[in-house]
Parts: sequence; C-alpha cells; structure tokens
Amino acid sequence: MTEKIKTGRSTVYSSHGTVTTSQPLASSAGLHILQQGGNAIDAAVATAAMLNVVEPHMTGLGGDVFALLWSANEQKLVGLDASGKSGSLLDKTELLGKGTESIPRTGAKSITVPGALGGWCALLDRYGTMSLSQVLAPAIMTAERGFPVTPIIAQQWREKRKFLCQDSGARKLFLYDGQRGPNTGEWFQNPDLAKTFNDIASQGIRTLYGGDLGEKIINSLSSQGGYLTLEDLENHRVEWVDPISVNFRGYDIWELPPAGQGVAALQMLKLLEPFSLKEMGHNTATYLHHIIEAKKLAYSDLVTYVGDKNNMTVSAQQLLEDTYIAGRRRLINPEKATTQIQPSPEMTRTETVYLATADKDGNMVSFINSIYEHFGSGVVAPGTGFALQNRGAGFTLDKGPNQIGPNKKPLHTIIPGFVTHKGKPWMAFGVMGGSMQPQGHLQLLLNILVFDMTLQQALEAGRVRHLSDSGVILEQSISDSVRGELQQLGHCLSDSIESGFGGGQAIINLPKGYASGSDPRKDGMAVGY
Repeated sequence: MTEKIKTGRSTVYSSHGTVTTSQPLASSAGLHILQQGGNAIDAAVATAAMLNVVEPHMTGLGGDVFALLWSANEQKLVGLDASGKSGSLLDKTELLGKGTESIPRTGAKSITVPGALGGWCALLDRYGTMSLSQVLAPAIMTAERGFPVTPIIAQQWREKRKFLCQDSGARKLFLYDGQRGPNTGEWFQNPDLAKTFNDIASQGIRTLYGGDLGEKIINSLSSQGGYLTLEDLENHRVEWVDPISVNFRGYDIWELPPAGQGVAALQMLKLLEPFSLKEMGHNTATYLHHIIEAKKLAYSDLVTYVGDKNNMTVSAQQLLEDTYIAGRRRLINPEKATTQIQPSPEMTRTETVYLATADKDGNMVSFINSIYEHFGSGVVAPGTGFALQNRGAGFTLDKGPNQIGPNKKPLHTIIPGFVTHKGKPWMAFGVMGGSMQPQGHLQLLLNILVFDMTLQQALEAGRVRHLSDSGVILEQSISDSVRGELQQLGHCLSDSIESGFGGGQAIINLPKGYASGSDPRKDGMAVGY
C-alpha cells in the first residue's frame, strides 16, 4: 500500500536548464546565470554566493563545500571535497590533559579553515565558463541594495538573538540596532559582504588564503584564542575525489567518501534492499521500523570507523562489502527495537544549504555548503560580512579516527547525493539537516525508486528521524495508529523541537529536459527555463 501524497507545490518541468535552492532569490540568481549563457557550474557558484547573502545563518564563505558533478564533456561523475582542517595551534595533549569533558562548540576555538571559496574557485577553474567576478555579481548587487528576509529564515534568525549578542562582530552585523533579528519581509543589507565579494572578484582566491582577508580573520581570532594561523589558510587545498556508490534496484547511488557521512546512506540502502518494502506500505509502522533499525546499524559504524580518511583504519568500501552488510542485516529484529551505539550530539545539528543545478548541455551539479550550526561559531571578523563555521564541533574526545587534533578534518555531516542509471546521469539530490541527511537521502530515494512517487511528492512526504538510543521523531502527517505501533515495538517517540526533518532539493534528468523540486520545509523554490 502506498499512501496518496498531496503536495503543496508542483514538480517544475523545464526544457533547457534548472536551479533549485532553499531561497527564491538564490534560485533566481542561478537562473539568471544560465540565461546569460553560463553553465550549471557557473550557476551553482552564483547561487551559493547569493545564499551567503540571503541565508547567512546557514552558509557562506565561512563554511565548507562538497559537490558531485556530472561533466557532460567527460561523461563522468566527479567529486569535490573543499572542507578545511583544524588549526595547527590546537594542542590535543593539552586539551585532553585538562580533563576536558567536551570540545569547544562555539567561539573562536571551534573554527576550522573555511574551504568554501576554495571549492567555488576550483569548480569554476575546471568546469565553469564564467569568471569569478561574473558569478559573484548577483550576490554583490543584492548585498549592497538589500533584500526582504523570507519567513522561515527570519524566524530562525530571530531565535539566535542571544547567541549573536555574544560576539561584537556578529551583533553589529546581524542584529538590528544590536538588539533583534529581522521580521518577515524586513529589509537587510550587508555592505561588508558586498565589499568582501568585490575584493575576492578583483584580488582572487589568495585574499582569503594568505592575503588581506585572511589576515583580517586571523587577527580577530588570535585575540579570542583561536587555533587557526595565516599559514593554515595558505595551506588549504581542495581535493578532487572519487565518489563511492552502491547499486539499488538497477540504479547507482553515489555519495562522497569520508570524512563525510555519505557511507551511512549507502549502508542503509544495502541493508534494506532485500526487504519487501513496497509490500510493507509507505510510512507504516513496519516500514518505519526497518528504516530506524537500519539507521542505528549504519550510525554505529559511522561513529566508530569514519573520520578524516588519513586516520581511518577501515575503508568505506569495507563497510559496504556484501558479506559485511549481510552480517549487519541479521541484527535487524522485525519485531523489536534494538539499542545501538549512537552518534554523539555533535552529529545532530541541522544548519546547511543544499542546491542543485542543470544546464542545456547535460551538466548537473549536486552541491552543499554549510557553516554547521545556525550562524556557525557565532564569530564574525569585523568588516568581513560573514560568520565563520564551527565545524570543529564535529570532533569527539573519544579515541578513534574522529578524535580532536590539529591539521585534521572532522567527521562531516554535509553530503550531496547523485544517481546514475545505465551509466547516464539521472538525479542530483540532497537533504539538509545534520544526522538527518543520510536518513533523508534514504527516504527520498525509497519514495521514488520503491513507491514511484513524483519528485515533488517524494520531497514532501512525511519523514521519520531517529535521534539517539531508541528516540524517534515523526512528522505530523504520520498517523497516531502508526505512532502507537512503533511504541509497541519499543521505539521511544520524542517531541524534540531542536532537531528538524531537513529540507531537500532535487533534479531529475528526463529524456528531454528536466524535472525539479524544492522542499516546502524551507523558503526555496525550483525554477527553470
């Protein structure tokens, strides 16, 4: 049985190109670039820059970037890891020797090298057709002139008032009169960010990675006890990586390799593939129980084995081997919830943007950019116009590949997804939301590949999110009878309001043209021409 999913939006169909993001002005910026002759890569970077302006609590220059890109010229899928490392001043021995009970979650000590600009430029240099100044132009204009803040973003912004008051740079930039966040529709301008983008357009990438902008950031962090140095910025390098995949019912599902959590999404797919999911019925208790149990298994592996690839003793490929997966699958009890090792609280944060673009030539980009928590570290170097990420909060104190240390990448939550079919590009997709991301990837894919939903139906269908131990949250569309049955199976239902259900975007490559969708859990939209 498949429930009938009523949608609040229609799937968008377009003949030449399409852009889907979490904010309308960002979607418009990407569409503008496509209509000006740019390709999907140009549009993706322009859109990411615009999101820095209009969704500043989620993303921007102060964060990291990951991408999966189908190159029409090369006829292959490529992966980009533009995440940064922890600072070289971090002294693990001193930190652990103090008997620290938790790692720095916010502030200067939580900041890692911001890799986003390196990722934007690497994409443009290798696959773009426009200059950096051209793709930054829409964001510069909007930052200078201002824009009306959209509803969901305004609410999230206002909720961080106390947090933003802790840093003078953040308070001055993001709070009206240093007191409050914006109301829906209220105008916001960011001339500091416009200047930063103009400096980048004229001076190039080195202004951040060793130049004037970098010095401004390091000087600010040094006064607050931060771990980063100018040399750390100078040494930042992006990595072109080989994506990892599993085949699910004839479709190849692709994720990026560690230090991201994409391997967890692939594990869950493999764990669930032999089950009669369609016969269980969409969002029935039996179906959701199997999703939750698969998530527990995948995440117990994730927190045990995955981190910076240079510190892992078990490879992603080993975690996806058929024999290993079969053994793990036998641990799923169809009649009882089990307790597994769970991700630490650091894995449950939800502050990210995901976007996808496609063009008339067949290029498709699955792109994710994040500063981690709302407004990241909460630190704004005066005059820069953007918040710096707190990605260092993704480390743990426990021994293993993700233990905190200098010059090291933390386990990353943000993951773009991609699907190919018979060797051809089929779908670029992603779901935002910390540990919700692999769970969201799984549910979106099952909605389409098992339950034959339209793209917009698949994005809007009710979701489940497993939190920790046996804690589970369900969206309102899931019935009370299902909730009762899950409780009987041993699941503890939570009313947590701190963790959401993410927000997704996706593009499907049709025989001619594209279908695209945007999640109503965000302010965004899909557009095309």
